Amino acid sequence: MSQTATAPANAEKRYTVSRSDLPLSCPLPSMALWNSHPRVYLPIEDAPGGDVQCPYCGSHFVLAD
Repeated sequence: MSQTATAPANAEKRYTVSRSDLPLSCPLPSMALWNSHPRVYLPIEDAPGGDVQCPYCGSHFVLAD
């Protein structure tokens, strides 16, 4: 069964994620997808400093743990 999306897609520009959220994709599963871009997976666990930026919308993701 799918999770109901409650947050608008890309409503914020900075998101803090944890290892339990991996694999990381933008838009996040909790976002409504109808007004967003295609899903792209972001290799945050391999990124220096634990942060990545979405190439489509520019959202910045930071790995908290």
